[in-house]
Amino acid sequence: MHRPNILYIHSHDTGRYIQPYGYPIRTPNIQRLAEEGVLFRQAFCAAPTCSPSRAALLTGQSAHSSGMTGLAHRGFSLNDYRQHIIHTLRQAGYTSTLAGIQHIAGDPTAIGYDRILETASRRAEHVAPAAAAFLGSAPSQPFFLSVGFFETHRYQPGTSFSPDAPQGDGRYVQPPAPLPDTPQTRQDTADFAVAAQILDDGVGRVLYALEANGLAQNTLVICTTDHGIAFPRMKCNLTDGGIGVMLIVRGPEGLRGGSAIDAMVSQIDLYPTICDLLHLERPRWLEGRSLTPLLRGEATRVNEQITAEINYHGAYDPQRCLRTERWKYIRLYYDGSRPGDMNCDGSPSKELWQAHDWRHRYPAVEQLYDLVFDPNETNNRAADPAMADVLAEMRGRLARWMQDTDDPLLKGPVPAPAGARIGEPPPL
Repeated sequence: MHRPNILYIHSHDTGRYIQPYGYPIRTPNIQRLAEEGVLFRQAFCAAPTCSPSRAALLTGQSAHSSGMTGLAHRGFSLNDYRQHIIHTLRQAGYTSTLAGIQHIAGDPTAIGYDRILETASRRAEHVAPAAAAFLGSAPSQPFFLSVGFFETHRYQPGTSFSPDAPQGDGRYVQPPAPLPDTPQTRQDTADFAVAAQILDDGVGRVLYALEANGLAQNTLVICTTDHGIAFPRMKCNLTDGGIGVMLIVRGPEGLRGGSAIDAMVSQIDLYPTICDLLHLERPRWLEGRSLTPLLRGEATRVNEQITAEINYHGAYDPQRCLRTERWKYIRLYYDGSRPGDMNCDGSPSKELWQAHDWRHRYPAVEQLYDLVFDPNETNNRAADPAMADVLAEMRGRLARWMQDTDDPLLKGPVPAPAGARIGEPPPL
């Protein structure tokens, strides 16, 4: 038997707001994948912004270590595209194919894929058929196939999720936890649910093609997203709503059976996990930990902490966070106040908060949250004298991680590459 193929399915701005995580958002194909594979309940990205998150997953290191501190379409890039996992896999005999969105290079040919499939757009209606056709073409094995869907990103330059998709029914939904229950937020949530169903249809078409062509039994499927949903206090935020992601794997090596794993994992752990599953030597730059002890039932924890960061999205917004099972510590690295709505995508939900003066609700420079008693991260305990020891420990953990990874913030503001397009914060 060949080494297993790898099918990497990834979406835009989906977080965990899908059916397998208990949300009333119909995604039956992703649900079936979870029931057949392994669902990670506590998976996190390394950066709640598009290109840095994907770069971290595909290079197995923090965003600042890979060099991807901002958005690829705004002029940011990897330090070395040879650190992308396809180059390690190529040495093991894999061919690589890209279908749809990639978001880590302004020019996708810079990444080094053997083949890039042409599609009319990056939306599921065009990407899924192209990926399915590839799977039906008797591709040489083993292969790495990246299938990237634009859904559930908001359509640009507007604020809806699709320019032509039907609206959802806003009467019978519950908005995400950070938001109040209003007609605006309900309709926004209902429209997200429609986009999630379109995403799920695309995922289903690709998985069906995998099965119909006899490839499913020898393919490792990884289904994930880049970061949280495009709602206030989620995408572009270091709250769990921003860094929490769906992560489902299915494949050989016992990765079946519908199990759910509650251990904290980071997307930077996927690269070393793939190396372990394929018995490949791990590249020296990897920062993540292999998840194979969890997958084989040999351990209940591989990470005592996970970390995430923000540098640039539209505007410069340097932040770092460190999360344990109990505590979340967030540190903002700039002086003075900044608008509360900076780097938040436009939406009806954002407009509601702006109408109530969100712009002048300034975030605290230091934040400490008790994730057991305050899972929505609304009660900042950083100034509480009773939390002094916890705060000191979390500060120390974050400082050590920044030193270990040679975080550029230790030397001052993170520089942007020449020619990068950096937005200005909205006026106060």
